[in-house]
Amino acid sequence: MALLPILRFPDPRLKKVAARVDVVNDSIRQLARDMAETMYEAPGIGLAATQVDVHKRVIVIDVSETRDQLLVLINPELVEADGEQVGEEGCLSVPGIYDKVLRAERVKVAYLDLDGQSQIVEADGLLAVCLQHEMDHLQGKVFVEHLSALKQMRIKNKLSKQARITA
Repeated sequence: MALLPILRFPDPRLKKVAARVDVVNDSIRQLARDMAETMYEAPGIGLAATQVDVHKRVIVIDVSETRDQLLVLINPELVEADGEQVGEEGCLSVPGIYDKVLRAERVKVAYLDLDGQSQIVEADGLLAVCLQHEMDHLQGKVFVEHLSALKQMRIKNKLSKQARITA
C-alpha cells in the first residue's frame, strides 16, 4: 500500500471530470486500498480518486468513529435525492477551510463494489453529505464552488498565502 499525494485547491487537475471504470480489476482494487490508506492517514472521512490525480470514478468513505467501516464506490451514480440540509464541510484538498454547504438530506446511490457487483446505498446525515461531496469531485467540482465568488476568492488567497509560508 502507498500514501498518495493529495492535490490542493485551486490545482486545475481538481477540475477534471473522472472517467467511468470499465472493469473492476486488481489495479482498481489497489487504487482503492491506497486511497483508503491516504484518507485514514490525512485524516479524513472521504476521498475521491480525482483528489489524488487519478481521474477514474472511484471514491472511498468511512464516516464511522471507529474508522473500520470503509465504503468503496466505483462508478457511483445518484439515483435519488430529497430534502435539504445545511452542514459545515471541509476537504482534504482545501486544508483548514470549513464552510456551510446546502446538500440533499437523503440520497440513494448506485455503484459497483470491489467485486464489480452492483450495489445501492441509501444514506442520510453525514454519510449523505459525504457521498455528495465526493461525487462532486468526480465531476471536477470542489465544495468551495458551492460558496459565493467572494468566499472563493478569500479561500484561494488564504491557501496561496499558506503555500508561500510553508514553501
